[in-house]
Amino acid sequence: MAFTKKEKEEMLSKYEHWLSENQGIFFAEFNKFTMKEMDALRVKVRETGGNIHVAKNTLLEMALKKANMKTTGDVEGTTMLAYIPADAPALAKIFSDASKAETFNLKWGYLDGKLIDASEIKALADLPPLPVMRAMLLSTLNAPASQLVRTINEPARSLAAVVKAYSEKEAAA
Repeated sequence: MAFTKKEKEEMLSKYEHWLSENQGIFFAEFNKFTMKEMDALRVKVRETGGNIHVAKNTLLEMALKKANMKTTGDVEGTTMLAYIPADAPALAKIFSDASKAETFNLKWGYLDGKLIDASEIKALADLPPLPVMRAMLLSTLNAPASQLVRTINEPARSLAAVVKAYSEKEAAA
């Protein structure tokens, strides 16, 4: 489908906006993808708070040049662009799972403006979800305080146990 110059300018401005405003941006090539598979992928991406679009390669290259963003190579083939404002590991997990099919191939991406390749996207996908990471961090920060409280309470607990044992001994006698 041919686009008018105005439509191309609008698409270019959208690409530039997506590249500048999102934490995670991933690119993939897809071939022989059915509409059912595409719709399922779109639903999964939207559930994470992201969005997915089929990109026009020449306009995408222009937007990348304007944003001074490098690529791992030429933008070729049928390019899918996915972006998410936050929680990039969730989007990376979806793309990593989709790349297990022969019809879907991860190309590269950007994480906070830094170029990452397909292997780094897969590594990002292996990270636990954000709420789990927060819980792990909180438990790590909370552990020394818990140990301190136990250490401070231990002498009082020992004294209480001795007094209780002594009172039980007297009550039995």
